[in-house]
Amino acid sequence: MTDARHFLPLPSPFALHRGGYLSGARVAFECWGRLSPGRDNAVLVFTGLSPSAHAASSEQDPSPGWWEAMIGPGKAIDTERWFVLCVNSLGSCFGSTGPASPDPATGRPYRLGFPPLSLEDVAEAGFQVLRSLGIERLAALVGPSMGGMSALALLALHPGVARSAILISTATAARPFAIALRSLQRQAVLADPAFADGGYRSEDLPLPGMLYARKLGMLTYRSPEEWRQRFGRRRAASALSGDARMVGEFEVEAYLENRAAAFSNHFDPCCYLYLSRASDWFELAEHGAGDPVRPLARARLERALVLGTSTDILYPLEQQRELAENLRAAGCEVVFHALPSLQGHDAFLIDHERFAPPIAEFLNGLWRSIDR
Repeated sequence: MTDARHFLPLPSPFALHRGGYLSGARVAFECWGRLSPGRDNAVLVFTGLSPSAHAASSEQDPSPGWWEAMIGPGKAIDTERWFVLCVNSLGSCFGSTGPASPDPATGRPYRLGFPPLSLEDVAEAGFQVLRSLGIERLAALVGPSMGGMSALALLALHPGVARSAILISTATAARPFAIALRSLQRQAVLADPAFADGGYRSEDLPLPGMLYARKLGMLTYRSPEEWRQRFGRRRAASALSGDARMVGEFEVEAYLENRAAAFSNHFDPCCYLYLSRASDWFELAEHGAGDPVRPLARARLERALVLGTSTDILYPLEQQRELAENLRAAGCEVVFHALPSLQGHDAFLIDHERFAPPIAEFLNGLWRSIDR
């Protein structure tokens, strides 16, 4: 198996939205399908906080991607029609420059010395990928969760960059609950003695603070009703054998422990901190003198699909409804679906039976509208 990633060197210095710059930075991305001669069939996917650019399998890397059920030949995002790109967020640890990358000035990882990162920087790095491929205008811009905010940032920074957008379980800005939750997650990492103000060692991973942070996050990624139906009050095997403790007695606790350990073993703590804070900082209205409709009007989107679910407690459904209304006010033709999924915020990653059909229908309509 070979690495399917491509690496684009970013302009050096690469100026950042909140000040500071990066030297010798790069962005990682993967792609599927073929770019049409007119370069009018490109679809750019921004990711949530933690995924890599490996959204789907390919000949170069046949391992399943994080959106395997959605991207591929004959799937909702059909790679027999569309040239699909997925960018690993700047600030992440899967190939793009981030806090875990070596600082050219010292040769050691940036860690907390990394300059302030915003989702506008994530968007700008994605824009550089488009320009490197000669793509002037996307057929569609796709963003779930944090990726939806990155997509909105791209639309604000580069009006006219996309004909259409698919925005999933996202919002124009995080509300206090999401900000407070992420603040607690960051504090769990920062207060961990093993974090050592960013001086942690590879042999110290996974950090206990990262485990706690991830468990907190997972509680908001799914719905309380799913937890009830999935686990009930069943005891874990260790508890059934007489080893009942203050923690780990219930199946749901064991599930959180296992999932948090799997994540924390491969995601860098500082990357987690920076991307978490970037999610809190983003506010589309900052690009419109306090009005989120203004940057959307400048974006000149022709049509948009907005999806959400009533069980999402991280970005509640009313935020997707509000986003759809803002897009309509900006002159965009909008399709909005409130999907009855049990899986909460993570439903777009799991409940493909509900999310794939509206995405496929939207892209089929877009395909028919392209002048060939």
